[in-house]
Amino acid sequence: MKYMKLGSKPDAFQTEGSNIRFVATELATDIVISIGDVKFYLHKFPLLSKSSRLQRLVASSSEEKSDEVDISDIPGGPSAFEICAKFCYGMIVTLNAYNVLTARCAAEYLEMFETIDKGNLIYKIDVFLTSSVFRTWKDSIIVLQSTKSLLPWCENLKVINHCIDSIATKASIDPSEVEWSYTYNRRKLPSENGIDSHWNGVRKQPVVPNDWWVEDLCELEVDLYKRVIMAIKAKGRIPAVVIGEALRAYAYRRLLGSLEDAVSNGVDCTKRRAALDAILFLLPTEEGSVSCGFLLKLLRAACLLEPGESHRSDLIKRIGTHLDGASVSDLLIPVNADENSVYNIDLIMAIVDEFMSQNSDNGKAKFQDEDEIVEVENVSVSVTPVRSASKLAVAKLIDGYLAEIAKDPNLPLPKLMALAEIVSSLPRPTHDGLYRAIDMYLKEHPSLSKSEKKKLCGLMDCKQLSQDACMHAVQNERLPLRVVVQVLFFEQVRASVASAGGDPKAELPSTVRSLLPRENGNSIGSSRSAATTTTEEECGVPTSSDINSLRSMRLANNSGGSERSSGSSDMNKNGDDKSASGKAKGMLMPKKILSKLWSGKTNAGENSSSDTSESPGSVNPDEAKSTQSRITRHSAS
Repeated sequence: MKYMKLGSKPDAFQTEGSNIRFVATELATDIVISIGDVKFYLHKFPLLSKSSRLQRLVASSSEEKSDEVDISDIPGGPSAFEICAKFCYGMIVTLNAYNVLTARCAAEYLEMFETIDKGNLIYKIDVFLTSSVFRTWKDSIIVLQSTKSLLPWCENLKVINHCIDSIATKASIDPSEVEWSYTYNRRKLPSENGIDSHWNGVRKQPVVPNDWWVEDLCELEVDLYKRVIMAIKAKGRIPAVVIGEALRAYAYRRLLGSLEDAVSNGVDCTKRRAALDAILFLLPTEEGSVSCGFLLKLLRAACLLEPGESHRSDLIKRIGTHLDGASVSDLLIPVNADENSVYNIDLIMAIVDEFMSQNSDNGKAKFQDEDEIVEVENVSVSVTPVRSASKLAVAKLIDGYLAEIAKDPNLPLPKLMALAEIVSSLPRPTHDGLYRAIDMYLKEHPSLSKSEKKKLCGLMDCKQLSQDACMHAVQNERLPLRVVVQVLFFEQVRASVASAGGDPKAELPSTVRSLLPRENGNSIGSSRSAATTTTEEECGVPTSSDINSLRSMRLANNSGGSERSSGSSDMNKNGDDKSASGKAKGMLMPKKILSKLWSGKTNAGENSSSDTSESPGSVNPDEAKSTQSRITRHSAS
């Protein structure tokens, strides 16, 4: 903090009574300066020698035969006038970043110019501001904060512009040149703390982080903060990612902290809305400047504060571009209190729709140049790897989101399926995430009808379940019997193909190959529709022996696989015989049994047990492997 002392004479002011009363003791008092309830009893000649305004006011009061002058409209009030009066009397006045601006505005009000007296107060304060305050980082911020109560004087004197330019200039310099103190409480990188993995024992000077200025600016009010960030951006020396970090820090300080409590308790959120407007206005447009998670937090705030539809639509478009960088927790945006559901699924569907529209495989890429959108063809070679990785990430993200919202007991099935269908075309290495979401929804909604369960399970493809998911599904009492049979069948086919070591359809007998699903099945991503179409009208009801037959074939293959992996000498000796035996067990499956197992006209009971183990996303695979086989369901023949 920089200080400035003016004058040399001892203090000749006294305080008296409840109202402040200043008396000049060295000279006779012949003028009363009134500022509201506060009165100053002074001699007029020291004041008139330095203040042009007081000269006019005293002359006017003399004509009215009054010795009192009212200046209640002086900026800064009595404390500011006291500084000016002490300077006129030649007394010691201490100026610092907290009071220098009030003294400067009061001196301007009193018209204490150089034309009245050489070395007057305005000149000396301007020298102090230029040579000291504006050269100091924190003093510049303190002075800028003090301008709020001194408008419009500060604006007319260009003090605000000088402060903003000083702050923006210091924030834009190379961090290696920062030699002043600053506030930094966030986590630094090891290299920024002077600690390196290749440290050779010599202590390095701590490195100043690129965003060293971020936290100090969070102290500013929204309007001033907006002007400072605009000035920093205008200088063009700060990377967009640092600007994004500054906005994130300011949002947590001024907007996001306890926002939900404030809204629910009916607290006035005018300042929070202003902060949201400023942050959205200042968001940099460069790629990667702000995270998708931060954008989703802003969208959540926009839904709570309801500032306008334009804010939400702009955020939805931007989030859709970077949706692959979000997390499931970011997407869990609550709905308004008057709705039954827990989460705002319609909002997420709009974001996913935006992502799908921006990543459609139409052979064209769109690039925006100012206000013109140009379509460029034949760019798939360069953008396909990025698109594929992005689509894989979004598919995994939405699968996880579906599993979370499935826990909502009030979530209607059509809404869950609508969101799943939007991303049905996205590539997935496995359908384990979809299976977990389906299992969670079945667990939380045990009253679903058979047709609803069938539609729900149609979201996943049994062929694309991992081995752990298959083992869990076989023992899952919540799944329809038909789905369990499909899982058993494809697990059996997988084991058979693995033992054969070749192409699946080339190695399978025609009776089994005819039952394999086609890619253009009726269900969305499902392996059941094509396989059931040919058998649904002509097959009978599967008996418990049919199921046990297929299950024992699977268990035989599993035991065979374990024997092969044991590395025993007997297996090496008779390897060819066992391989042929395993292949026969896997291949010679009567079409009649499979057709009966696939029939949609089964009368078997489909109990939904709440004691079934959790889905593979939350189950230890070793535990799942050791769990006993699912209880066989008995059906009427």
